Amino acid sequence: MEEHSRDDSHSHSCTRILIVDDHPIVREGYVHLIQRRDHLQVCAQAGSKVEALQQIRETAPHLVIVDISLSDGSGLELIKDVKSQFPQVKLLAVSMHDESLFAERCIRAGTQGFVNKQQAPEQLINAIERVLSGKIYLSQDVTERMISRSIGALEDEHLSPIEKLSDRELEVFEQIGQGETTRQIASKLNLSAKTIETYRENIKHKLNLSNATELTRHAIQWVLENRQ
Repeated sequence: MEEHSRDDSHSHSCTRILIVDDHPIVREGYVHLIQRRDHLQVCAQAGSKVEALQQIRETAPHLVIVDISLSDGSGLELIKDVKSQFPQVKLLAVSMHDESLFAERCIRAGTQGFVNKQQAPEQLINAIERVLSGKIYLSQDVTERMISRSIGALEDEHLSPIEKLSDRELEVFEQIGQGETTRQIASKLNLSAKTIETYRENIKHKLNLSNATELTRHAIQWVLENRQ
């Protein structure tokens, strides 16, 4: 890749960044944006969880930018894996999804920031710089929401039903909305079909849905709304 052509002395002085996104065009956009900064270098790209972990081992990045939705599973699970296996690596999550639903989950999972893809490109650079300096990057709305929750000003009854889903339940819910069957979801997440059925039942209960048809319809609608 183009980013590997820099001379060694310059590469050693740069902050190495790994980009994880399953859309090649999006990754290339990040590369061009980031490499306009002399002190930042995209050391590698990955389109899946498996590839991302391999690239971290091979290139030792300082920062990993992770999309929440990946072709082979949840970016949240990748974040947890990276935090467990490579605790020295900083993490920044990006997503098209509603930040009120995912930003706090990402912070809990181990990222130092969350950027919505609909924000201006310069915000990504601001987020990168802030995370690299050891600080947290979140929007003002999310920051206030997290503070309210921490001091007890935001009770569980004020959460939407979707917000009450666990990280794994939300991942299964999204897969259902993408048309995946129980068997396909189980294979993708390396879980048993019985475990996925348990998640489906938990989701139906939390969302007050009476049957599988309602669950599928609700999930498809949610995915469509969050991919706009």
